Formats: sequence, C-alpha cells, structure tokens
Amino acid sequence: MDFTDVSLTALRVFRAVAEQGTFTAAAASLGYTQSAVSRQIAAIERVAGAELLERRRDGVRLTAAGHLVMRRATVVLDEIDAAARELSGLPGQAGTVRLGWFPSAGAVLVPRALIALRRTDPGLDVVGREGSTPALVRALRAGSLDLALLASAPPFRPPDAESPPLELRTLTERALRLAVPATHPLARGDFVDVADLRGQRWITGSTSGADGLMGVWPGLDERPDIAHTARDWLAKLYLVAAGCGLTTVPASLAPAAPPGVRILPVRGGPQEQRRLLLARLPHPPSEAVTRVATALRAAALDLDTPDGAQPSV
Repeated sequence: MDFTDVSLTALRVFRAVAEQGTFTAAAASLGYTQSAVSRQIAAIERVAGAELLERRRDGVRLTAAGHLVMRRATVVLDEIDAAARELSGLPGQAGTVRLGWFPSAGAVLVPRALIALRRTDPGLDVVGREGSTPALVRALRAGSLDLALLASAPPFRPPDAESPPLELRTLTERALRLAVPATHPLARGDFVDVADLRGQRWITGSTSGADGLMGVWPGLDERPDIAHTARDWLAKLYLVAAGCGLTTVPASLAPAAPPGVRILPVRGGPQEQRRLLLARLPHPPSEAVTRVATALRAAALDLDTPDGAQPSV
C-alpha cells in the first residue's frame, strides 16, 4: 500500500465521516455531495487494502484498521493546519486545546473556565464547539477534539461501547431542577411538590430519539401537555419567562436564567440526577489539555455550590 497516493481531501473526508457518523452528515458538513464523499472513502480504503468503516443501519463506525488510519490522519491534518496558521502570521500559542460541550454547558460552565484561563494561561488557545453527547464522543474518537463535556442521565452507562474505553471523570452530579414563570403559583415557594406538576403545560426539547420529551419532569403518570418544542435552552427559558409553560433544566443553568424565571428544586418522588462528565481518549494528555481540564473542574466545583458567585470579567 502506498499512502502517498492519498490526498488531504480524502483524509479530511474520512475524518468527517468518522466524526459525523454517517456519509450524509459528513457531506452536509463539508458542502459535498454524498457520492463525492463515498468516492473519497472508497479511494482511501482501496489504498489501505482494508475496510476502514463498518457500515451499519444506524451509520458507520471505525474498524480496527480505521482507528489506526484515523490516528495518523489526525496528526497529518493537525500539522497542516498548524503550518497554515504560522504562514498566515498568527502569533504563536502556548498550546491549542480543542474542546467540545453539550448545549447547556456552554451557557455558564465553559465561559467561567475560559475567564479563569485568560488570567492564568493567557497564551493558551481553546477552540471549541457545541454538540450532542454521541457527536462529541465520535469527535473524540476521530481525533478532532481533545476534551469533551458530556451529559449523562439515569441509567448511567458509558457513553459508547468502543475500545479502548474513554477516560471519564465525573465533575458534578446534581438533581434536575424546574424552571417556572415568576408569576406562576408554583413560584411562590422555595420548592415545587411533584404532585403539583400534574396538569401543567410543558416546553420540551426534541420529541424524538434519545432526547424524547426532554423538558418534562421525568416519571409523570400522565400524558404531558406540550405547549412548545424548542432545541435551544435559552429559547425554552424565555418561553418560560413569557408564561408559556414549565421546563426542566440542569442545576448549573440557574445562574443563566433570564428575569421572570425561577429555578426551583422538586420534592416528592425519586430525584432525577444529572451527571456532568469530562471525557478524553486514554492517552497521556498534553500540558495544555491538563490545564484546560483543571479549569473546567474548578468551574464545575464552583457551580456545584448553590449560590456560586458570578465571576467578574
């Protein structure tokens, strides 16, 4: 096999497919047609002399050979990108860390950690993006992220079944909270009784797949009355502020609640826990990755206290 025949385009396409999980999603992210993506993958597999992707009904997964090629491809692409930055005259960095996070973590936790890093490590560059937990896991394994903040709900299981297992660290584990309009009768106390949630209107996230009915208090023994569905957590909170319904939120979102919203605990019945996990591949991290991980742990610890003070900018 002669990998000198493999183009950088093919390597980028291969990484995108591994990260996105399907040919269709990779094509959309790159602005290519699906047939163009398929041709690039066929070309790199032909050179490798082996299948690099296991085709499954729910998408694709890297084979053992695919993992090997992905590790090498990531090194090559990262070096090319670094050379492009240097040639463009960008100032040198003490290190670059690629961070991914689930949507609500980008509201409070990630900004707090970045504020702290600007003070302690001003030369460190953190580039990041938001994504779902499955997408972030794929990005970690594809080598396009160094660290990822993942959300986990009961029953707590590893975020993927591939080998080697990801290195996971639980940053916080706190009970789910309820966002209530400040004018709602339920907002008068310091908590909400689970029995009072019957007959309420709800604002939910996605209503399909693994995220079905996110926003409705878990375990209600009735068909929920869904007033609105929105993906964005901020949109949901502003709909709550407008008096359109209730929604569930992780406790860490309380500092970001807009005026007109109260974030309250729910009492009675089982408490629904949410874990915040920090994930990376199981190899020795760089000093830059270690510093970012430390800042994220410190920010999570601060948010794990009910009345963590807002940091000054």
